[in-house]
Amino acid sequence: MTDEPRTAGVRFDDNRLVLEQYRDQAGIYYSFPGAAPDSFRADGRTAEGASAALSLTEALHARIRPVGTAENVLRAWSQGAPPQDTAALDDPTAAEPTRVRGGAIVIRDRRMLLIHFPGDDGCHYEIPGGGVEAGETPEVAAVRELREETGLHGTVVREVARIWRGGTRGHYFTMEADGEVGEPETLDNYGGAPAWVPISALPTTPLWPRRLSWRIAHWHASGWPAYPAELADSVWDLDAACGW
Repeated sequence: MTDEPRTAGVRFDDNRLVLEQYRDQAGIYYSFPGAAPDSFRADGRTAEGASAALSLTEALHARIRPVGTAENVLRAWSQGAPPQDTAALDDPTAAEPTRVRGGAIVIRDRRMLLIHFPGDDGCHYEIPGGGVEAGETPEVAAVRELREETGLHGTVVREVARIWRGGTRGHYFTMEADGEVGEPETLDNYGGAPAWVPISALPTTPLWPRRLSWRIAHWHASGWPAYPAELADSVWDLDAACGW
């Protein structure tokens, strides 16, 4: 048994990121050269040696693995300083999560329902959701948390994102939701309060998970992904506008 490489190859060709191309039951995904472990190859490449060269815009919407390496490369690239030759191998999906969360994406009249947390050093927002309890699926947890935190009764439409952060894996679902937001004393928000925020404002709203803010705004305008986006999210600066 050999150890996984500690770095992944990073190569650009005419400002396009060159990746290996694979296919699973959900369609095409990509990996950095030399970074894909045997588990990635279980379903086989589309063709031996197949590769693809993606622009930054294309890469931002592609499934790229390992997700931690992808986050670091895309962040640097979007800031005008893409890494050259190699990047640290970072695969948070390789270990079983210590916590699984379900999150509810509810949109009405071009506004999204968030939980607003005030603070002395600035406020922040979170998507309604919380930990999966014994016997629950992420979908069931997301519906329950939405009811507890907002008073709305939700029905899952689709899963749109899976996000790894530390030892946590979050599953985020769009929902249809009935009812109106409940009175504060009936809700369980740990000091937060439900708030409707315009979809167009999400990329500049201090929202966690940070990397979902811009994507939700984009997906709402252009269509939701057919298969959940796979993202790492180690971004702690919620005040910085997010476009990647």
